[in-house]
Amino acid sequence: MGSLTVNKQKLKRFTIYTKPIMESYLSKLSVDLSDYTFAANFIWLANSSGFYAIINKSFCLFVMTGGELTMLLPPLGKKKNITQAMIKCFEVMNANNSSPYYSRIDYVQGSMLDDFIQSADQANSMFEMLESYIVEKKLVDYVYEVDALIDLRGNSYHTKRTEINKFMKSYPDYVIEKLDSAKHKDEIMHLFNKWVSDRVKYMPKEEAEVFLEGIHQERHAIKQMIKNYDELMLLGLVIYINGELKGFTVGERISHDTATVIIEKTDFEILGCAQFIFREFSKMLKEHYEVAYINVGDDMGFENLRKVKMSYRPFKLVPKYTIYQK
Repeated sequence: MGSLTVNKQKLKRFTIYTKPIMESYLSKLSVDLSDYTFAANFIWLANSSGFYAIINKSFCLFVMTGGELTMLLPPLGKKKNITQAMIKCFEVMNANNSSPYYSRIDYVQGSMLDDFIQSADQANSMFEMLESYIVEKKLVDYVYEVDALIDLRGNSYHTKRTEINKFMKSYPDYVIEKLDSAKHKDEIMHLFNKWVSDRVKYMPKEEAEVFLEGIHQERHAIKQMIKNYDELMLLGLVIYINGELKGFTVGERISHDTATVIIEKTDFEILGCAQFIFREFSKMLKEHYEVAYINVGDDMGFENLRKVKMSYRPFKLVPKYTIYQK
């Protein structure tokens, strides 16, 4: 599918060549959500088609899924332009969609909400705009102090230190390498397939069915990440044990003081590998980007993932909201 015209508004295809355009708008914002990067949106578009338009001097990112148009992010631009851009975006979505029910704006950072619910010309109360829109809190991003993830000091990190020490004692010949997409691509996909198989083994049948529904998208995301690794300017590492790749992780910078972990996978059978690679990658992110914080994204609503991310004692939780129409 090429470009798309809806309600006289031309939407251009969201491709790797959109990167400098989107990043020129992102560079002017102060956000620390993991969703606010080009790579995070580009690699996760699997069974959907991404489109963008510059509306009221704001970058607007849409996604078409099953014929319905939604927004992956709020309009990105100056505060004075945001309100009218949002209104126009809803007009575009409504003109395309089978029902206004499907029109929505996802992944709105809490600190940006005033930009959407206050008039550009008047200091109106946020509640006036809420007469037309519903703001619903969704998931939260987990943000950590990078030094805390590296040092793992104190009783609360005792278990993490123990797991890492056991790993290093059990696998003293481990080898860490900087991720090279050409060299490591086949081994990364092999590990991912093993990871999926191992996960399903220990899941209840009904939970496994839900889990597998999302695997196609994640597999596509990893393939996109590998294919466009250099163009996306990502940073990653892999770990070998006895000559086999047993873990990989990839991240990037979000803002001047925050980096993000986009994806991480390790072999379940290698105890302590996940904790070890997370610590080592935290070191790499700090050294490469000189950041103070690391955002590891949300928990996708999975209770086990929430427990793991909370166990690392987040510095803060950053809420994400979705805007609907009434």
